[in-house]
Amino acid sequence: MAIFKGAGVAIVTPFNEDGSVNYDKLGELIDFNVNNGTDCIVIVGTTGEGSTLSHEEHIECIRYAVAKTAHRIPVIAGTGSNCTETEVYLSKEAYKAGVDGVLLVSPYYNKATQKGLKEHFGAVAKACDVPMVLYNVPSRTGVNIQARTIADLAKEYDTVVGVKDATGNIPQTMELMELMNGDFDVYSGEDGLITPLLSVGAIGVISVLSNIAPRATHDICQRFFDGDVKGSLELQMKYLPLVRALFCEVNPIPVKTALNLMGFNVGPLRLPLTPMEDADLELLKRELKNVGLIG
Repeated sequence: MAIFKGAGVAIVTPFNEDGSVNYDKLGELIDFNVNNGTDCIVIVGTTGEGSTLSHEEHIECIRYAVAKTAHRIPVIAGTGSNCTETEVYLSKEAYKAGVDGVLLVSPYYNKATQKGLKEHFGAVAKACDVPMVLYNVPSRTGVNIQARTIADLAKEYDTVVGVKDATGNIPQTMELMELMNGDFDVYSGEDGLITPLLSVGAIGVISVLSNIAPRATHDICQRFFDGDVKGSLELQMKYLPLVRALFCEVNPIPVKTALNLMGFNVGPLRLPLTPMEDADLELLKRELKNVGLIG
């Protein structure tokens, strides 16, 4: 059984002006998503600036998200690292906190061979009995988790249940589904490819767009599930210019800026992330206005 089906939000981590985590605001964002159709909270991933959090902050955010969500929808915690020992530690802490699953990015900077990837993810599978969604995002990590590698891991470990696919390589996604006879949970890792990936067997998205347009992102998926493929595609296309604007600078700079423009007051970014360039900011404002998210 899938951890979730539909739209999971890769939720931002709000900060106070002094840079500390704003847990009250995080609670507001969780409620906003739950009340507007989001199907899963994905906490402290890339969009949540997990790589800038201390281990203590990372774990506390996970605990808070589990408590605040209170079983209304599933919670998945980003616990990936380029250090296998750290990944195991964070995954075990997330499991103890009561998450429904963990999201594990492939090792970045030091990267790995396909054999190394198997041993890296296998270490988590052996350490704790928590459902694992692998995160394949070569543009950020510099390494691709090949379809055969994912399939081998899924067949060896029952807890390897899915992948967040941000490769943009639909033939590779199709190869994975062929290797798994369609029995594997694929989530789009790109908001601009939700409907296309659903068409080849994906069951949802782990979304940046959901932070600011949760109902629409949910509906892109739900319309497809309901058999309204045309309606799903129309909604996908309506939000495509905004999706492009959300990635005109490195994520999560634009989406956090968008939330602030919408009045959510999620605070600043942590270095090395910096405020948007003026031209990109104007683009973002224009696309937010075009879909009615700001006046």
